[in-house]
Amino acid sequence: MHFLIDANMPRSTGPLLLRHGHEAVHVRDVGLGPDDAAIARHARAHDMALVTRDFDFADIRNYPPENYSGIVVLQLPDDAVANVVVSALDSFLSQRELIERLPGRLAIVETWRVRFRPT
Repeated sequence: MHFLIDANMPRSTGPLLLRHGHEAVHVRDVGLGPDDAAIARHARAHDMALVTRDFDFADIRNYPPENYSGIVVLQLPDDAVANVVVSALDSFLSQRELIERLPGRLAIVETWRVRFRPT
């Protein structure tokens, strides 16, 4: 799977995705700024799943999951440090059956569970 990493994710997200056998590019590396709409357009245009901590992407009215290769929103405390963020994402990526369910869906990843929309 090919992931677009949002600016609010730690740089260590890229190597983690690569270790799990995925391709990954950071929004800064493709010249994207903080504009959610531009990030969403890029993800759709390049068939990339988006990984972010921006809960705006969890609004399925604005970002219908079926229009994307997947949207992963990490719902963690605002003060979560990089290793907590990476650990939560690592736990998600380690569960192959969850990754297989991702295309066309929104996955909200918390430290203790993952919720999918649509279910």
